[in-house]
Amino acid sequence: MQVTEHLQSTLATLPDKPGCYIMKNAEGKIIYIGKAINLKNRVRSYFHASAGHNRKTKRLVQEIVDIEWIVVGSELEALILEMNLIKRHRPRFNVRLKDDKRYPYIKVHWQDDFPKVTVTRQLRKNDGSRYFGPYTSVWAVHQTLDLLRRIFPYLTCNREITGMDKRACLYMDINLCSAPCVGAANKTEYRQMITDLMQFLNGRTAPIVKRMQKEMKNASEEMRYEKAASLRDQINAIEKVVEKQKVITKKQIDSDVIAMAREDGDACVQIFFIRAGKMIGREYFMLEGTEDSADEEVMAQFVKQFYTDAANIPSEVLLPKEIEEAHIIKQWLNTKRSGRKVEMRVPRRGQSHQLVQMAAENASETLKSLRAQWQADTHKQEESLAELREAFKLKNPPNRIECYDISNTQGVATVGSMVVFTQGVPDKKLYRRFNIRSVTGPDDFASMEEALTRRFKRWEAAQVETSKPKSKSDASFSFLPDLLIVDGGKGQLSRAVEVLEKFNLMDKVPVVGLAKREEEVFFPNNPRSILLPRHSQGFYLIQRIRDEAHRFAITAHRKQRNKIGMTSALDVIPGIGPAKRKSLLQYFGSLDKIRLASVDELAAVSGINIALAETIKANLE
Repeated sequence: MQVTEHLQSTLATLPDKPGCYIMKNAEGKIIYIGKAINLKNRVRSYFHASAGHNRKTKRLVQEIVDIEWIVVGSELEALILEMNLIKRHRPRFNVRLKDDKRYPYIKVHWQDDFPKVTVTRQLRKNDGSRYFGPYTSVWAVHQTLDLLRRIFPYLTCNREITGMDKRACLYMDINLCSAPCVGAANKTEYRQMITDLMQFLNGRTAPIVKRMQKEMKNASEEMRYEKAASLRDQINAIEKVVEKQKVITKKQIDSDVIAMAREDGDACVQIFFIRAGKMIGREYFMLEGTEDSADEEVMAQFVKQFYTDAANIPSEVLLPKEIEEAHIIKQWLNTKRSGRKVEMRVPRRGQSHQLVQMAAENASETLKSLRAQWQADTHKQEESLAELREAFKLKNPPNRIECYDISNTQGVATVGSMVVFTQGVPDKKLYRRFNIRSVTGPDDFASMEEALTRRFKRWEAAQVETSKPKSKSDASFSFLPDLLIVDGGKGQLSRAVEVLEKFNLMDKVPVVGLAKREEEVFFPNNPRSILLPRHSQGFYLIQRIRDEAHRFAITAHRKQRNKIGMTSALDVIPGIGPAKRKSLLQYFGSLDKIRLASVDELAAVSGINIALAETIKANLE
């Protein structure tokens, strides 16, 4: 290929040190991130005419306009940096976990005296909590928590636990809370229960049952029959779960068994989690950017990205094939286990080999099922778009649909929502909200006009930006919708028409109004509405779009209302300006927690003395 003068000068200055390289296209967007022991040799190899690159690498090289690099001290540091950069930027040519930010974890708040158990999507290191996951299904996580709570009745409320409360809540009566609030369980007993819960999640059930059996016997001998009965029920519940866990291997070690299936650019990885010889769970993960990449490369990228955020690292990882950079990945996994050794093996025979094969079969079946589901969904989406095209007399199926809604409480904290559906599917990264500024009081018509005016002003600005070299534009506003839906009847629709006319877009952007009561669809300059067939795919789609716009508007409005509420309550306090208000909210997290804080706790905040703390307390009571 023809290498530009700029790239030639860049290649000439590359250092022969370990580090990461960042490749960008003409728009300045990061398209690939890699690492190397020797940056000079690795990056230059992309541009060697004799290099036997695959199709993916050839496409990548054709798009490279600029290259940046970061020098580090070792290959291990380069590996860690590469993974963090890929996770942050998600470049198009890198193999990456699909929607990896969405994966839920079970979080045990171990830093608290009486730890709670919650679901989170944020894995925060060094916060004192214990994490289990990631999981691919939120539903499965909540099912697990329902089971755990029946066996280990942990707290779910936000009470301050003193053990002196006069009465417990309903959950104690139905055996879903151990009720430390009334002293039914002390701190030591409660934390032992949570320790058992964590052991249970790790598949370590035998020590729990053994200890509980001993405690049950002692309680019975001491004639504490109620306690003995409670322990008996816990033991029975644990044993019922254990019965369903298949014994996989006689080896009492922790293993992750990983295998993969691929078809037409899709890649599905299946993991079996084996703890103490029993399979305690399994998960599948989809990968993006795998086209024209070798299996070994795809698997290596998965292992690196999965274990970056995995809550637990086993002592053994079983793989179907040798992977690139295995030695440095093992070194990295060892550091994540605090120096304890991690074996990474490709079993050729025996039970371990059979496990890898079983994981591969599960990956294949999962991928087939998902592809069948995607095809069915695609058919429905195509059908719905075709129905809307016919019903609304559009030239083409509306591949990009935008819907707008307004939410407020008696004219306070008015917010306009914009949701975007691409080919019948919500495109949440394109969603936007508009905090309404020019409208006083509850005026949905004027608010809709402001939201749409600001949207199309952004479109005009984007047209100017795209004409500039290396310009970056917001994809939410750079393109016109194939169909614009306003949530409401004739009033909202008429304001939408006025805005489109102002921007000379009436002949480019079809617009309709969707009334809530009868699901009527209104058209510009037409007194008559239409009703789509109640069980048609087109009806289901516009209903879903409208509901999504409504949900997004209400969510944005609540956030804005709460923000106003917090601000106004603190702003009326003498001596509290923007800086101190910010410090208070950052320190406590919410206005309610500020209200509950003591004078001494308030005075612990930077910039707040005792006198001011007393003033705050007096004003918020």
